[in-house]
Amino acid sequence: MSAPDPVAYPTALLDTTMDQLRTLLAVYDTGTALSAARLLGREQSSVQKQLDTLNRNLGSLYGEPLVLKRGRGRNVRFTGTGEALVELARSTLNDWLDGMHANHHRLARTLSIGSTRYTLGYLLNAVELVNDGFEQDGVELKMSHVRTGDLLDRLRSGELDLACGSVLTTEDDEDDRLADFEVLEWRRSGLSLVTNLDGPQLPGSRLGVTELPKVPLVVSSRGLISGFLKGWFGDEYRRTLNVAAEIDAVHYGFDLLRSGAVRGCMLVTEGIGEAVAEGWLPEASGLRTAELVDDSARRSRVLVGVFARRGERVRHGPDHPLSQLWDALARVDSSWRAEMGEPSPPPRCGVEQPTADARHPQDRQHADDAADAHDADDADDADDAERELRPRRAASAPGS
Repeated sequence: MSAPDPVAYPTALLDTTMDQLRTLLAVYDTGTALSAARLLGREQSSVQKQLDTLNRNLGSLYGEPLVLKRGRGRNVRFTGTGEALVELARSTLNDWLDGMHANHHRLARTLSIGSTRYTLGYLLNAVELVNDGFEQDGVELKMSHVRTGDLLDRLRSGELDLACGSVLTTEDDEDDRLADFEVLEWRRSGLSLVTNLDGPQLPGSRLGVTELPKVPLVVSSRGLISGFLKGWFGDEYRRTLNVAAEIDAVHYGFDLLRSGAVRGCMLVTEGIGEAVAEGWLPEASGLRTAELVDDSARRSRVLVGVFARRGERVRHGPDHPLSQLWDALARVDSSWRAEMGEPSPPPRCGVEQPTADARHPQDRQHADDAADAHDADDADDADDAERELRPRRAASAPGS
Protein backbone atom coordinates (compact mmCIF):
# COMPACT_ATOMS: atom_id res chain seq x y z
CA MET A 1 0.00 0.00 0.00
CA SER A 2 1.50 3.32 -1.10
CA ALA A 3 1.68 6.14 1.42
CA PRO A 4 -0.77 9.01 0.86
CA ASP A 5 0.40 12.46 -0.10
CA PRO A 6 1.54 14.33 3.05
CA VAL A 7 -1.28 16.83 2.72
CA ALA A 8 -3.87 14.03 2.52
CA TYR A 9 -3.54 12.87 6.14
CA PRO A 10 -6.66 13.60 8.24
CA THR A 11 -6.40 16.69 10.44
CA ALA A 12 -7.52 14.72 13.50
CA LEU A 13 -4.57 12.39 13.00
CA LEU A 14 -2.06 15.20 12.45
CA ASP A 15 -3.25 16.97 15.60
CA THR A 16 -2.52 13.88 17.71
CA THR A 17 0.78 14.16 19.59
CA MET A 18 3.03 11.46 20.98
CA ASP A 19 2.45 12.88 24.44
CA GLN A 20 -1.27 12.27 23.98
CA LEU A 21 -0.53 8.70 22.90
CA ARG A 22 1.54 8.20 26.05
CA THR A 23 -1.35 9.53 28.13
CA LEU A 24 -3.73 7.11 26.40
CA LEU A 25 -1.42 4.21 27.29
CA ALA A 26 -1.12 5.42 30.89
CA VAL A 27 -4.92 5.55 31.30
CA TYR A 28 -5.27 2.11 29.73
CA ASP A 29 -2.56 0.57 31.93
CA THR A 30 -3.72 2.19 35.20
CA GLY A 31 -7.47 2.26 34.65
CA THR A 32 -8.30 5.87 35.55
CA ALA A 33 -7.26 9.42 34.72
CA LEU A 34 -6.30 9.97 38.36
CA SER A 35 -4.00 6.94 38.45
CA ALA A 36 -2.51 7.94 35.10
CA ALA A 37 -1.86 11.44 36.43
CA ARG A 38 0.02 10.01 39.40
CA LEU A 39 2.06 7.77 37.10
CA LEU A 40 2.96 10.68 34.81
CA GLY A 41 3.47 13.20 37.60
CA ARG A 42 0.74 15.51 36.28
CA GLU A 43 -2.52 17.03 37.39
CA GLN A 44 -5.61 14.92 36.81
CA SER A 45 -7.21 17.77 34.88
CA SER A 46 -4.32 17.74 32.36
CA VAL A 47 -4.69 14.01 31.75
CA GLN A 48 -8.47 14.28 31.46
CA LYS A 49 -8.14 17.13 28.96
CA GLN A 50 -5.85 15.06 26.73
CA LEU A 51 -8.16 12.06 26.99
CA ASP A 52 -11.17 14.20 26.04
CA THR A 53 -9.25 15.61 23.07
CA LEU A 54 -8.35 12.13 21.81
CA ASN A 55 -11.92 10.98 22.33
CA ARG A 56 -13.24 13.93 20.36
CA ASN A 57 -10.74 13.99 17.48
CA LEU A 58 -10.12 10.29 16.89
CA GLY A 59 -13.64 9.33 17.94
CA SER A 60 -15.08 11.51 15.20
CA LEU A 61 -12.59 10.04 12.72
CA TYR A 62 -13.59 6.45 13.52
CA GLY A 63 -17.22 7.01 14.38
CA GLU A 64 -16.86 5.56 17.88
CA PRO A 65 -15.40 7.05 21.08
CA LEU A 66 -12.19 5.56 22.43
CA VAL A 67 -13.27 5.42 26.08
CA LEU A 68 -16.52 5.53 28.01
CA LYS A 69 -16.76 7.04 31.48
CA ARG A 70 -18.30 4.81 34.14
CA GLY A 71 -18.78 7.10 37.09
CA ARG A 72 -16.56 8.57 39.76
CA GLY A 73 -13.92 6.19 41.10
CA ARG A 74 -14.55 3.48 38.50
CA ASN A 75 -12.15 2.45 35.74
CA VAL A 76 -12.86 3.86 32.29
CA ARG A 77 -14.04 1.35 29.69
CA PHE A 78 -12.21 1.18 26.36
CA THR A 79 -14.30 0.50 23.27
CA GLY A 80 -13.17 -1.77 20.46
CA THR A 81 -11.77 1.27 18.68
CA GLY A 82 -10.03 2.36 21.86
CA GLU A 83 -8.44 -1.06 22.35
CA ALA A 84 -7.18 -1.07 18.75
CA LEU A 85 -5.73 2.44 19.06
CA VAL A 86 -4.01 1.56 22.34
CA GLU A 87 -2.08 -1.20 20.58
CA LEU A 88 -1.36 1.10 17.64
CA ALA A 89 -0.13 3.81 20.01
CA ARG A 90 2.10 1.36 21.85
CA SER A 91 3.66 0.02 18.64
CA THR A 92 4.08 3.56 17.24
CA LEU A 93 5.98 4.81 20.27
CA ASN A 94 8.07 1.63 20.48
CA ASP A 95 8.94 1.82 16.77
CA TRP A 96 10.09 5.42 17.15
CA LEU A 97 12.12 4.56 20.24
CA ASP A 98 13.75 1.55 18.56
CA GLY A 99 14.55 3.66 15.52
CA MET A 100 16.14 6.37 17.65
CA HIS A 101 18.23 3.80 19.52
CA ALA A 102 19.32 2.15 16.28
CA ASN A 103 20.38 5.47 14.76
CA HIS A 104 22.09 6.54 17.96
CA HIS A 105 24.17 3.37 18.14
CA ARG A 106 24.97 3.65 14.46
CA LEU A 107 26.78 6.78 15.60
CA ALA A 108 28.55 4.85 18.36
CA ARG A 109 31.29 7.44 18.54
CA THR A 110 28.91 9.82 20.33
CA LEU A 111 28.06 9.22 23.99
CA SER A 112 25.29 11.30 25.56
CA ILE A 113 25.74 11.73 29.29
CA GLY A 114 24.07 13.90 31.90
CA SER A 115 24.43 14.94 35.51
CA THR A 116 22.84 17.12 38.10
CA ARG A 117 24.70 20.32 38.90
CA TYR A 118 26.67 18.96 41.81
CA THR A 119 27.36 15.47 40.48
CA LEU A 120 29.10 16.99 37.46
CA GLY A 121 32.43 17.18 39.31
CA TYR A 122 32.39 13.47 40.07
CA LEU A 123 31.39 12.60 36.52
CA LEU A 124 34.29 14.71 35.22
CA ASN A 125 36.72 12.84 37.48
CA ALA A 126 35.74 9.62 35.67
CA VAL A 127 35.81 11.31 32.26
CA GLU A 128 39.40 12.33 32.97
CA LEU A 129 40.35 8.65 33.27
CA VAL A 130 39.03 7.78 29.80
CA ASN A 131 39.42 11.08 27.97
CA ASP A 132 42.76 10.31 26.28
CA GLY A 133 41.45 7.03 24.89
CA PHE A 134 38.22 8.67 23.76
CA GLU A 135 40.13 11.39 21.92
CA GLN A 136 42.29 8.81 20.15
CA ASP A 137 39.19 6.84 19.11
CA GLY A 138 37.28 9.93 18.04
CA VAL A 139 34.59 9.52 20.71
CA GLU A 140 32.54 12.66 21.27
CA LEU A 141 30.94 13.28 24.67
CA LYS A 142 27.67 15.18 24.60
CA MET A 143 26.99 16.63 28.07
CA SER A 144 23.58 17.64 29.43
CA HIS A 145 22.22 19.04 32.69
CA VAL A 146 19.51 16.79 34.15
CA ARG A 147 17.07 17.25 37.01
CA THR A 148 15.84 14.58 39.36
CA GLY A 149 12.32 14.58 37.96
CA ASP A 150 13.28 13.73 34.38
CA LEU A 151 16.47 11.69 34.79
CA LEU A 152 14.92 8.26 34.20
CA ASP A 153 12.62 9.51 31.42
CA ARG A 154 15.57 10.96 29.49
CA LEU A 155 17.43 7.67 29.79
CA ARG A 156 14.37 5.65 28.80
CA SER A 157 13.75 7.80 25.72
CA GLY A 158 17.32 7.33 24.50
CA GLU A 159 18.16 11.00 24.88
CA LEU A 160 20.90 10.01 27.37
CA ASP A 161 23.10 6.94 27.56
CA LEU A 162 24.26 7.50 31.15
CA ALA A 163 23.29 9.90 33.93
CA CYS A 164 24.61 10.79 37.38
CA GLY A 165 22.06 12.06 39.85
CA SER A 166 19.24 11.07 42.17
CA VAL A 167 15.85 9.39 42.04
CA LEU A 168 13.16 9.15 44.70
CA THR A 169 12.27 5.56 45.54
CA THR A 170 9.95 3.79 47.94
CA GLU A 171 10.25 0.29 49.33
CA ASP A 172 7.23 -0.93 47.40
CA ASP A 173 8.05 0.50 43.96
CA GLU A 174 11.86 0.52 43.68
CA ASP A 175 12.19 -2.81 41.87
CA ASP A 176 9.50 -1.86 39.34
CA ARG A 177 10.73 1.69 38.82
CA LEU A 178 14.35 0.67 38.28
CA ALA A 179 13.66 -2.57 36.44
CA ASP A 180 14.78 -1.07 33.12
CA PHE A 181 18.02 0.41 34.48
CA GLU A 182 21.44 -0.53 35.77
CA VAL A 183 22.41 1.43 38.87
CA LEU A 184 25.81 2.09 40.41
CA GLU A 185 24.71 3.23 43.86
CA TRP A 186 26.59 5.96 45.69
CA ARG A 187 24.34 6.41 48.69
CA ARG A 188 20.78 6.51 50.04
CA SER A 189 19.34 9.10 52.35
CA GLY A 190 16.12 10.37 53.82
CA LEU A 191 15.12 13.78 55.17
CA SER A 192 16.07 15.85 58.22
CA LEU A 193 14.65 18.94 59.88
CA VAL A 194 16.36 22.31 60.31
CA THR A 195 14.53 24.42 62.87
CA ASN A 196 14.49 27.63 64.91
CA LEU A 197 12.03 26.20 67.43
CA ASP A 198 13.32 25.93 70.97
CA GLY A 199 13.04 22.94 73.29
CA PRO A 200 9.48 23.49 74.60
CA GLN A 201 8.14 23.96 71.06
CA LEU A 202 10.04 20.98 69.63
CA PRO A 203 11.28 18.80 72.47
CA GLY A 204 13.99 16.29 71.76
CA SER A 205 16.16 15.83 68.71
CA ARG A 206 13.90 13.61 66.61
CA LEU A 207 10.42 13.67 65.13
CA GLY A 208 8.39 11.01 63.32
CA VAL A 209 6.92 11.58 59.87
CA THR A 210 3.47 10.95 61.34
CA GLU A 211 4.07 13.88 63.73
CA LEU A 212 4.81 16.41 60.98
CA PRO A 213 1.23 17.80 60.95
CA LYS A 214 1.87 19.05 64.52
CA VAL A 215 4.61 21.57 63.59
CA PRO A 216 4.79 24.56 61.20
CA LEU A 217 6.78 23.58 58.12
CA VAL A 218 8.93 25.29 55.52
CA VAL A 219 8.88 23.12 52.39
CA SER A 220 10.16 23.15 48.84
CA SER A 221 7.27 23.45 46.41
CA ARG A 222 8.75 20.97 43.94
CA GLY A 223 11.49 18.40 43.48
CA LEU A 224 12.44 15.70 45.95
CA ILE A 225 10.92 17.31 49.03
CA SER A 226 7.46 17.58 47.50
CA GLY A 227 7.90 14.03 46.22
CA PHE A 228 8.47 12.80 49.76
CA LEU A 229 5.43 14.70 51.03
CA LYS A 230 3.17 13.36 48.28
CA GLY A 231 4.32 9.84 49.07
CA TRP A 232 3.62 10.27 52.78
CA PHE A 233 0.45 12.38 52.76
CA GLY A 234 -0.90 12.25 49.19
CA ASP A 235 -1.14 14.88 46.46
CA GLU A 236 -3.18 17.14 48.76
CA TYR A 237 -0.55 17.16 51.51
CA ARG A 238 -1.01 20.90 52.05
CA ARG A 239 -4.44 20.17 53.54
CA THR A 240 -2.90 17.80 56.07
CA LEU A 241 0.22 19.75 56.98
CA ASN A 242 0.73 23.18 58.51
CA VAL A 243 2.78 24.74 55.68
CA ALA A 244 4.09 28.04 57.01
CA ALA A 245 6.16 28.84 53.89
CA GLU A 246 6.95 27.37 50.48
CA ILE A 247 10.39 27.99 48.98
CA ASP A 248 12.31 27.39 45.76
CA ALA A 249 15.82 27.38 47.28
CA VAL A 250 17.15 26.15 50.59
CA HIS A 251 19.07 29.36 51.29
CA TYR A 252 15.85 31.36 51.25
CA GLY A 253 14.49 28.95 53.86
CA PHE A 254 17.55 29.52 56.04
CA ASP A 255 17.00 33.28 55.79
CA LEU A 256 13.35 32.94 56.80
CA LEU A 257 14.17 30.83 59.85
CA ARG A 258 17.12 32.94 60.99
CA SER A 259 15.12 36.15 60.68
CA GLY A 260 12.37 34.76 62.90
CA ALA A 261 9.77 35.80 60.33
CA VAL A 262 8.74 32.16 60.29
CA ARG A 263 8.91 29.85 63.29
CA GLY A 264 9.00 26.21 62.34
CA CYS A 265 10.95 23.37 60.73
CA MET A 266 12.38 23.20 57.22
CA LEU A 267 12.51 19.82 55.50
CA VAL A 268 15.93 19.14 53.99
CA THR A 269 17.87 16.06 52.93
CA GLU A 270 20.06 14.30 55.48
CA GLY A 271 23.21 15.65 53.86
CA ILE A 272 22.14 19.25 54.31
CA GLY A 273 21.01 18.53 57.85
CA GLU A 274 24.45 17.12 58.65
CA ALA A 275 26.17 20.13 57.06
CA VAL A 276 24.09 22.46 59.26
CA ALA A 277 24.82 20.44 62.39
CA GLU A 278 28.55 20.48 61.66
CA GLY A 279 28.59 24.24 61.05
CA TRP A 280 29.50 24.06 57.38
CA LEU A 281 26.78 26.44 56.24
CA PRO A 282 27.26 29.96 57.70
CA GLU A 283 23.84 31.05 56.46
CA ALA A 284 22.31 28.41 58.76
CA SER A 285 24.18 29.47 61.92
CA GLY A 286 21.96 29.65 64.96
CA LEU A 287 19.66 26.93 63.65
CA ARG A 288 19.59 23.36 64.89
CA THR A 289 18.78 20.05 63.27
CA ALA A 290 16.42 17.28 64.29
CA GLU A 291 16.27 13.73 62.99
CA LEU A 292 13.19 12.86 60.96
CA VAL A 293 12.23 9.23 61.55
CA ASP A 294 10.27 7.65 58.73
CA ASP A 295 7.54 5.84 60.66
CA SER A 296 5.12 6.05 57.72
CA ALA A 297 3.58 3.14 55.86
CA ARG A 298 5.37 4.20 52.66
CA ARG A 299 9.08 4.57 53.37
CA SER A 300 10.84 6.80 50.86
CA ARG A 301 14.54 7.28 50.17
CA VAL A 302 16.75 9.27 47.82
CA LEU A 303 18.97 6.99 45.75
CA VAL A 304 22.06 8.81 44.44
CA GLY A 305 24.23 7.16 41.82
CA VAL A 306 24.91 6.39 38.17
CA PHE A 307 22.12 5.16 35.89
CA ALA A 308 22.06 3.54 32.45
CA ARG A 309 19.57 1.46 30.49
CA ARG A 310 19.71 -2.19 31.50
CA GLY A 311 21.49 -4.46 29.04
CA GLU A 312 23.19 -1.71 27.04
CA ARG A 313 26.70 -2.43 28.31
CA VAL A 314 26.32 -6.17 27.76
CA ARG A 315 24.97 -5.64 24.26
CA HIS A 316 27.82 -3.35 23.18
CA GLY A 317 30.67 -5.07 25.00
CA PRO A 318 33.44 -3.90 27.33
CA ASP A 319 35.22 -1.76 24.70
CA HIS A 320 32.19 0.44 23.98
CA PRO A 321 32.51 4.03 25.30
CA LEU A 322 29.52 3.50 27.59
CA SER A 323 31.16 0.49 29.25
CA GLN A 324 34.47 2.29 29.56
CA LEU A 325 32.92 5.33 31.25
CA TRP A 326 30.82 3.15 33.57
CA ASP A 327 33.94 1.23 34.62
CA ALA A 328 35.77 4.52 35.21
CA LEU A 329 32.95 5.72 37.47
CA ALA A 330 33.12 2.43 39.36
CA ARG A 331 36.88 2.86 39.85
CA VAL A 332 36.44 6.41 41.12
CA ASP A 333 33.73 5.19 43.49
CA SER A 334 35.95 2.36 44.77
CA SER A 335 38.85 4.74 45.44
CA TRP A 336 36.55 7.03 47.46
CA ARG A 337 35.27 4.08 49.48
CA ALA A 338 38.82 2.86 50.12
CA GLU A 339 39.84 6.33 51.28
CA MET A 340 36.92 6.43 53.70
CA GLY A 341 37.30 2.79 54.82
CA GLU A 342 33.87 1.88 53.45
CA PRO A 343 33.35 -1.70 52.12
CA SER A 344 31.75 -2.38 48.76
CA PRO A 345 28.97 -4.96 49.32
CA PRO A 346 28.16 -7.48 46.58
CA PRO A 347 25.61 -6.54 43.88
CA ARG A 348 21.93 -6.83 44.77
CA CYS A 349 18.80 -6.66 42.60
CA GLY A 350 20.69 -5.19 39.66
CA VAL A 351 22.11 -2.41 41.78
CA GLU A 352 25.90 -2.39 41.90
CA GLN A 353 27.70 -1.64 45.17
CA PRO A 354 24.54 -0.84 47.18
CA THR A 355 24.74 0.43 50.73
CA ALA A 356 21.77 1.34 52.84
CA ASP A 357 23.63 4.21 54.48
CA ALA A 358 26.92 4.38 52.58
CA ARG A 359 28.80 7.57 53.37
CA HIS A 360 31.15 8.93 50.78
CA PRO A 361 33.39 11.88 51.59
CA GLN A 362 31.26 14.63 53.05
CA ASP A 363 31.78 16.91 50.08
CA ARG A 364 30.01 14.54 47.71
CA GLN A 365 27.31 13.68 50.22
CA HIS A 366 26.31 17.29 50.91
CA ALA A 367 26.69 18.39 47.32
CA ASP A 368 24.45 15.65 45.90
CA ASP A 369 21.77 16.36 48.48
CA ALA A 370 21.96 20.12 48.00
CA ALA A 371 21.55 19.82 44.26
CA ASP A 372 18.73 17.34 44.14
CA ALA A 373 16.73 18.31 47.20
CA HIS A 374 16.27 21.92 46.18
CA ASP A 375 17.39 21.77 42.51
CA ALA A 376 17.45 25.57 42.48
CA ASP A 377 16.50 27.32 39.26
CA ASP A 378 17.89 30.49 40.79
CA ALA A 379 21.51 30.55 39.62
CA ASP A 380 22.61 32.74 42.51
CA ASP A 381 21.30 30.26 45.07
CA ALA A 382 22.97 27.39 43.24
CA ASP A 383 26.27 29.25 43.05
CA ASP A 384 26.12 30.06 46.75
CA ALA A 385 25.68 26.39 47.58
CA GLU A 386 28.57 25.53 45.28
CA ARG A 387 30.89 27.94 47.08
CA GLU A 388 29.90 26.72 50.52
CA LEU A 389 30.51 23.08 49.64
CA ARG A 390 33.64 23.51 47.56
CA PRO A 391 36.30 23.34 50.31
CA ARG A 392 35.63 19.70 51.22
CA ARG A 393 35.01 18.71 47.64
CA ALA A 394 38.39 20.07 46.63
CA ALA A 395 40.06 18.10 49.42
CA SER A 396 38.66 14.76 48.27
CA ALA A 397 37.86 15.22 44.61
CA PRO A 398 40.64 17.13 42.87
CA GLY A 399 39.80 18.35 39.44
CA SER A 400 36.09 18.72 40.15
